[in-house]
Parts: sequence; C-alpha cells; structure tokens
Amino acid sequence: MSIIPEIAERSAELQAIRRDIHAHPELRYEEARTSDIVAQRLESWGIEVTRGLGKTGVVGVLRNGAGKKVIGLRADMDALPIQELNTFAHASTYPGKMHACGHDGHTAMLLGAAQHLAGHRTFDGTVVFIFQPAEEGGGGAKAMLEDGLFEKFPVDAVFALHNWPGLAAGSFGARIGATQASSNEFRIVVKGTGAHAAMPHDGIDPVLTAMQIGTGLQSIMTRNKRPIDAAVLSITQMQAGEAINVIPNTATLAGTVRTFSLEVLDLVETRMREFCESTAAAYGCTVEFSFLRNYPPTVNTAAETQFALGVMKEIVGRDHVVDPIDPTMGAEDFSFFLLERPGCYAYIGNGTGDHRAHGHGLGPCMLHNTSYDFNDDVLTLGSTYWVRLTEAFLAE
Repeated sequence: MSIIPEIAERSAELQAIRRDIHAHPELRYEEARTSDIVAQRLESWGIEVTRGLGKTGVVGVLRNGAGKKVIGLRADMDALPIQELNTFAHASTYPGKMHACGHDGHTAMLLGAAQHLAGHRTFDGTVVFIFQPAEEGGGGAKAMLEDGLFEKFPVDAVFALHNWPGLAAGSFGARIGATQASSNEFRIVVKGTGAHAAMPHDGIDPVLTAMQIGTGLQSIMTRNKRPIDAAVLSITQMQAGEAINVIPNTATLAGTVRTFSLEVLDLVETRMREFCESTAAAYGCTVEFSFLRNYPPTVNTAAETQFALGVMKEIVGRDHVVDPIDPTMGAEDFSFFLLERPGCYAYIGNGTGDHRAHGHGLGPCMLHNTSYDFNDDVLTLGSTYWVRLTEAFLAE
C-alpha cells in the first residue's frame, strides 16, 4: 500500500476531524456546523470557497499551473435520524442523530486531500472539492445542480468514494455501468364501498381488491421485464379498516421499486399503473396510483471508471481492487451528478468491524446500523486516492 507520507503523518489530525464530525451529526439540509468546519479549513489552506449551493453545500476551488482540465471530487456530509447505540468517546452527542453511513469519514478524507493538494501543488489544472448536503433522502446533489453547480464550476468529470463494510480495509472496488439502483416509491389507494362484514354483497370490497393487486404486481417482475434486467418491487405497507366486523371504504398499499436502468423503470411504472387500474375496475373499485421517482440509477461511465480503477491498482495493487465489484440495489444521489457529467462512484473497504473501539453497540458494523462506525485506519488511504486521482487525471 502506497500512502503519501505527508498524509500518513497527519493521520491523527484526520481522525480528530472525523470523530468530531461523528460526535456532532447533522441531518439533511441542517449541516451548518459541518459546513463551517469544511469552509474554515479550506479557507485556511488558501482554497477559494463558495457556500450555499444546495442550501448547506460547500464548494472549494484550487487552481495550479496552466492546465485547462477540471476534476470534481465529491464527499457527502449529512447524518441519519438514528439513535446511536455506541458508547465510545466520539459517539453522537445529539439524540436521534447518527453518522451511520460514514459521511463523516468521506468528509475527512476529502479534507485531507484538499490540504495536501493546497500545500504541495502537485497537479496542473483545477480541482473542485464538492461537499454535498442531504444525500440521505434529501436529493442534495440535485439541489446543488439546481443552484448552478456545474455552470459555476464546469468540471470535465466528477468522482465519489463511499466506504463499504465487508470489503477488506486497504481495498477498493468499482464497476463500469450501473453500480447502484434507482430509488422510487409508490402508493396505491383502492376505493370501494364499505359494508358489514357479514353482508359483503352490500358493498364493494377494497381489501379483497388490494390483495389481488398486491399479489398480481409481482407478475410485472416475472412476465413483463426481461429476466436479465434486475428490478425489485417490494410492498412494505398495507393499511385498511379499523373494526374487525366492518369492510372499509378504502385500502392502501405502499412500497418501493428499484431498477438499474431508466428504461426498466419506465416499463415497471407504466405496467403498475395499468395493472392497478384494470384490476380495480374488474372488482368494481376505483384506484389512485402515485409513483414518486427519488434517485435515478448510479451509472459509471467506462473511461472514467477504468481510469479510477487504474489509480486504485497503483496505490494498493491489483489483488486489492475488486474489478468489477457487485452492484447493489441501494440508491445514491451522486447519480444526479452522473446524469450531467462523466465520472465514477467507487468504494473503499471499511472492514468487518474489528476496528471499532471499546464501547461499540452489539449490532454489526453495517451501513445504516445503530452500531456502525467508520474505520479511521482507511482515512489516509482515501486521501491518498483523491490526490493520486487528481494528479493523474489533470496530467492527461
């Protein structure tokens, strides 16, 4: 493993930054303290800072030499509305809020790279450091774009790095094409006519209709889309009635759909609407169908991903880079950036949880888990990756 020596010497400083942010988690669009830390440190290193994109986002710009190329590096900053079970010294001090996805580590790694690049100027061109708010369900990337991110800072390509529990510390991974799925939610309200449970012929049963719809929707997964196109339709909520002897007027189904392509997503949404309307009509009911598209699929472009994988292999060796890494049905709003610019969303190993200090919770060290903690041992590796990626990209 080839860690930049000057970054290795600052490992304790990076750990202190990461643990301070972990102890003071802020939810989406509330990242005021975190944004202040980021902006103040960037400014102290002579980096030009712009604030307010996406409400609480921070952008730093660093130029050197005569190179015309521009690279964008992104880290997310927000926490989750989770009550942390860890009791070690840097555990969350804010009830009901926790850095359970490692955004504290992502922020610290990018700050470490910014400090090194500002101090050593080992590149020719421009680096745009993007510290993004509200990744966890808030669409912070989209909000930054709507505020003119790429108009004000027109990068040639944009990159992101996310920690990955289960992938060995000291390892990286990435894949060309779809690496994370789209995230979408639906709600189906079936409207009938209530009646006494002993006299169902006097009404039109929305519960029976909803049950038929719920079962039948899975046929879209097995009979409408191609078997080789991955998609998941999950009904996660069913609500109907209050009294055991009354057929209610309405029944509601809700859940999520995830796909790796917009084409499959279009197909699934269209067939769901048609199926719900026709099935409800067959049983004498009406239906209100709503479908909300949250995040599109995260699709890495080929050239930029191959380039990033090459940098990873130079740092840790081919045996420690998973190429290609398996895709996941999880979603990521970096996808909005990749709709506008080429780039690569990659992974850095977070290990299996053995790094956690005394006082960690009894749960696994997995993302969005109450016992999770970022692995401080990989902070210098992540910062090194950002620096080497920048140097190589701007040198081309």
